[in-house]
Amino acid sequence: MIRILIVDDSPTQLNVISKVLAKHGYEIITAQDGEIGVEKAVTEKPDIILMDVVMPNLNGFQATRQITRNPATSHIPVIMLTGKDQETDRVWAERQGASDYLIKPPNEADLLVKIKAFANS
Repeated sequence: MIRILIVDDSPTQLNVISKVLAKHGYEIITAQDGEIGVEKAVTEKPDIILMDVVMPNLNGFQATRQITRNPATSHIPVIMLTGKDQETDRVWAERQGASDYLIKPPNEADLLVKIKAFANS
């Protein structure tokens, strides 16, 4: 079973995205901020990470950089899932090591396509 870590400080977003993915058979792990997300990436070893950007303690860009530069977690694809829709945000996410970028709220079909692409790679 594919394990997905969702990192978002919004309980509503965590709930909605978790439900969508769970109904498609994915195992869900959640984290409420970037710091917890980095810890869970190391301890839980998910197959894919969905990462918000604007969060307390450690933002999504910082967390993504830590995950993608850590040899223990660098193989895990990080898909940014955020309301920040500027091209500069996309470029910055890529520079931090993000594998892909989606704008909130994601279209369910688009989200599943992105996940399947990384789950099968």
